[in-house]
Amino acid sequence: MEQAYIYDAIRTPRGKGSPKGTGALASLSPFELLQTLYQALEERTNLDRTIVEDVILGCATQVREQAGNIAKSSLMYSGWPDNIPGMTINRYCSSGLDAINIAALQVNAGQAKCVIAGGVEMMSRVPMMSDQANIFLDPELAVRCRMVMMGSGADLVATLNGVTRQQADEVAFNSHQRAAEARSKGWFKSIIPVYNKATGQFVEHDECIRAQTTLKSLSELKPSFAELGALGADALQLAGNPQLTSINHIHTAGNSPALADAAALVLVGDKSLQVAGYKARAKVIASTTVCGDPLESVSGCVAATQKLMAEQGLTVDDVYLFELHEAFAATIIKCKLQLGLSDEKLNVNGGVIALGHPMGATGAIMAGTLLDELERRESKRGIVATSGAGAIGRAMLLELV
Repeated sequence: MEQAYIYDAIRTPRGKGSPKGTGALASLSPFELLQTLYQALEERTNLDRTIVEDVILGCATQVREQAGNIAKSSLMYSGWPDNIPGMTINRYCSSGLDAINIAALQVNAGQAKCVIAGGVEMMSRVPMMSDQANIFLDPELAVRCRMVMMGSGADLVATLNGVTRQQADEVAFNSHQRAAEARSKGWFKSIIPVYNKATGQFVEHDECIRAQTTLKSLSELKPSFAELGALGADALQLAGNPQLTSINHIHTAGNSPALADAAALVLVGDKSLQVAGYKARAKVIASTTVCGDPLESVSGCVAATQKLMAEQGLTVDDVYLFELHEAFAATIIKCKLQLGLSDEKLNVNGGVIALGHPMGATGAIMAGTLLDELERRESKRGIVATSGAGAIGRAMLLELV
């Protein structure tokens, strides 16, 4: 089996995902956003386009501008060689990390020597639920499939793990504080500035971070998913958890992931690229996927990380950093409780509550964030893990070269 290496991992800043189009990137199409990254990847690595054999991108809402296989169509828009196929995948919010995994598997199997993976999501232009998926919108079908919206799943995670509103707000506060520090100190090395021709300005930093957020301001926000629970989600979750008498609705707009616009690309290849002069940053050591209780919806990253560590015979002490999907505050507290993680190792530069969650791109962005921080600390090994709807989880073990 061929060893898969990551040669580079880059991303755009995250712009606010506002349906009103007020975010810093909202006036750009996903084609334009990806074109910036394709060009930057070439320039940073001196990449020869002709050696790229496939492009695999995650995208959760594949309608309108994001429809029509955005991986292939963005290559065509950017003027890349016609012979590169391109594939777009949807594993909900885990899509970007799954794209990297598919690229690594192609390399492992000897089917390709050089693949670009990543993801894109422009939530300002293609809002969540634009695809009108019946699995979410048809109550009868949702009940039959035990599919709940992510916020409802997060409130169940909170209830099952005894997470209080104060604890959830503290997670959000810490996320913003850490992200603000990382931004101010330039620790997000994977960011590629994006020129917005509509405004005539370069977007250089993540826009969703609120450095001035306080615990008091967070505490004043109303729960976001109580009404959804009253419409049937609570009853479905209580039927599946008869030990509970009620669902504790603690998640608000402040301790939930921020909607965002962004894209990310990761260059994956075999050892032959090093022979040709390309410098590898990390090895993809192992990866695994799992699905937990669908009624919890957002805690798949916990189960996937547990499975990966068990398969690799690792303890928490063997892993230097964990970049785990901050899919609502309660998920992070569950990570701490069930994995035995401390703040010193977990999401040390903030998570998607502060940084933003461009669904199809998030996993690929997190992989780059992990590599940046491992290199900054001169550490060796880290785990990145994502959660998708229906309790899907993907975890990947990366090791610096």
